[in-house]
Amino acid sequence: MTVTLQRILTSEFPSWLDRSCTEYVSDLVTQGGSHEEAQRIAVESMARSFPDGAPSPGNEVFHVINQAGAAVGYLWIGQDVSADPGAWWVWDVVINADQRGQGFGRSAMLLGEEYARSHGAQSLGLSVFGFNTGARGLYNSLGYETTSVKMLKKLI
Repeated sequence: MTVTLQRILTSEFPSWLDRSCTEYVSDLVTQGGSHEEAQRIAVESMARSFPDGAPSPGNEVFHVINQAGAAVGYLWIGQDVSADPGAWWVWDVVINADQRGQGFGRSAMLLGEEYARSHGAQSLGLSVFGFNTGARGLYNSLGYETTSVKMLKKLI
């Protein structure tokens, strides 16, 4: 399987930003938050990363392209917000629901690692929602180690 990464064009960025924000809201709601709170968090997070609503330095957003040349998802990767220039972060990786289970996520992550390494990264971190067992399994199989765990118990 041949998978490539293709930078999202500036003209495509607003629709990608909307999609990413919508997916983040959905994940936050699935995690147990209210839609209103999830919307606020997602909008604030995107505004911090993309203050002008456009691509910004330190962030790269790519389409994940399959062997037929079609976009099957996206990868958002860039430098971590820490002072360590060698620390990079996978901010988001999404494979379209109808394309999952075919190796596109694994390929996207490996290409992302290659990209980060070629730009000076010495480490690559990420966060994953606890309910996302498929992604957690993928990251474990790629050698990512758990560095922290956040837990919650509902008391109602």
